[in-house]
Amino acid sequence: MTQTLTIIRPDDWHLHLRDGELLAGTVPATANVFGRAIIMPNLTPPVVNLAQAQAYRQRIMAQVPAGVEFEPLMVLYLTDNMQPQEIADAAASGIVYGAKLYPAGATTNSDSGVSDPSKIFPLYEALEKHGIPLLLHGEVTDSDIDIFDREKYFIDRHLGVIREQFPALKIVFEHVTTKEGVDFVKANGRLTAATVTPQHLMLNRNDLLVGGVRPHHYCLPILKRREHQEAIQAAVLSGHTQFFLGTDSAPHARNAKEAACGCAGCYSAPAALPLYAHFFDTHGALDKLEAFASQFGPAFYGLPEHNDTVTLIKKDWQIPATQHIAGVEFTPWQGGETIRWCLAD
Repeated sequence: MTQTLTIIRPDDWHLHLRDGELLAGTVPATANVFGRAIIMPNLTPPVVNLAQAQAYRQRIMAQVPAGVEFEPLMVLYLTDNMQPQEIADAAASGIVYGAKLYPAGATTNSDSGVSDPSKIFPLYEALEKHGIPLLLHGEVTDSDIDIFDREKYFIDRHLGVIREQFPALKIVFEHVTTKEGVDFVKANGRLTAATVTPQHLMLNRNDLLVGGVRPHHYCLPILKRREHQEAIQAAVLSGHTQFFLGTDSAPHARNAKEAACGCAGCYSAPAALPLYAHFFDTHGALDKLEAFASQFGPAFYGLPEHNDTVTLIKKDWQIPATQHIAGVEFTPWQGGETIRWCLAD
């Protein structure tokens, strides 16, 4: 008998769609499965004010398939020069659901990011006042700090201070990758949460480096040691309410990934929900998938759960090895690999 699993329609609480012609492929890949998504603002130029967020939202909505209900939850990109009034305006708009802190140089299109997280306290104060969550890429970027230690240093140097100084501010530790990050989230109450990607659940740095570098596993924050992977897995598999689904799906052209200086990011959207189902099934915890994917995120953001559902089928499914969008070739994360679950439709 074929096994099926029906869950409340999930949301993706950390998503990169890019812009322009790519939206014709990236938007449907998510909208056909997820009801909402937190949309990352690191475009070129970045989304730094309400007018830019509104325009980007319109471009996204133009690519939502007919008959599909999907809500992009927009995010502002914090900069050294942003004024608190921008946050007030965004909060009043009803379309902005977060503000993203990218330390300058931390990841793709982050050059306009914050040079020193300790120098934008007026922005944290405005976020706290207006109820807009602070979404963090939690790494320092000092050249003398080992890339595998940058999340820990960010926690020690910045995050503890921000959490202490702004106790009513909602904070999301995006794509958490370390035991220290997991422990911080657990220790800091219901206003602190973390998103978890499929790659950080399923892989560790051995999968990136042993036997040769695998560029399609390269992401930032980079995959860490097994002990950190196991801490993330334990938090998710325990059903901890402060950890929920955020793919960090980030499309990069295949030739940009497979290059002398390959891009950081995993394009997981084409198979995101089946990948999570495969992980939970592998660990005998399918009963935990619905809350992780469909309930904990809305509860944190103060949004209702969806009224409709999606259904997965347990059968071997090979993730497409390649995908073409606007004439550009992409390799979906785990493309060519066979997993245990697929979407019913």
